[in-house]
Amino acid sequence: MELSFINVGFGNVVARDRVIAVVTPDTAPIKKLKDIARKNAKLIDASQGRRTRAVLVMDSDHVVLSATTMETILQRLRGEAEK
Repeated sequence: MELSFINVGFGNVVARDRVIAVVTPDTAPIKKLKDIARKNAKLIDASQGRRTRAVLVMDSDHVVLSATTMETILQRLRGEAEK
């Protein structure tokens, strides 16, 4: 089985098959999820200090913050636009 990766911005990649959800970062439940992930050392900040525009929830309970828009990540997950 060959792993397939998607770019989540600034040269950072995640395994396509491990992504459970891509959500917007502005809601209270997602902010709480980020806080819990931070406390459990499961938060990965791939935004390089930029504004977080998408949050990826992984099947390993990791939470990945990305500066790439949610729409762009969804296109990349579908394989429509690789940059």
